[in-house]
Amino acid sequence: MKDGDFIRIDYVGRIKGTGEIFDSTEESVAKEKGIYDPRIPYRPLPVIVGGKFVIEGLENELKKMKVGERKKITIRPEHAFGMRDPKLIRIIPLSEFQKRHVSPRPGMTISVDRLMGRIVSVSGGRVKVDFNHPLAGKELEYEVEIKEKISDKKEKVKAIMEFFLKELPEDDAIFIKDDSVEIRSKPEKSIPSVLRQNIAKTLFEWVNDVKTVKFIEEYVK
Repeated sequence: MKDGDFIRIDYVGRIKGTGEIFDSTEESVAKEKGIYDPRIPYRPLPVIVGGKFVIEGLENELKKMKVGERKKITIRPEHAFGMRDPKLIRIIPLSEFQKRHVSPRPGMTISVDRLMGRIVSVSGGRVKVDFNHPLAGKELEYEVEIKEKISDKKEKVKAIMEFFLKELPEDDAIFIKDDSVEIRSKPEKSIPSVLRQNIAKTLFEWVNDVKTVKFIEEYVK
């Protein structure tokens, strides 16, 4: 594979040493290991090679693979979710939570200054919060398979929408004419502005000849 290739992959991600599965695209694996979440779509993940759709270490290995190949790889922390940074562990006064009518407890996930963190402890009027990624500092193991390569222009548009919206777009929602892409949606499935921007930006960067992207909401009597 090379930069710019559109592919779909299946994978199982484990923490090396413990064997704990933290993510999988395969529903049977998720159910077997007790990590199944009905809100998550379990199917091959669309990826643009070189587009940073997956962590660096996994992307580097995908470039060495072919369609249909299944491979086990080990990824060091610096090429996964980074090393743990002590500066990202902060002590926040309990009073700050009380002002917001929040009762902090260990394990709770919170957002502070647009950073996601996990509460480590609550003691003596102080709350310790870890803003490191949960997998920071961990060596990971992936079992990954490239299921297919996407060549058709419309299928590439669908793959980008699927990645950002986490749902399969319908064929009749996408219209392509020359260098223009038109994406239609019903009001109940309105695409948020920030996702429209991300979809358009990705189309401009990775799909040849796309110069205009239109988003249209359809209202039917």
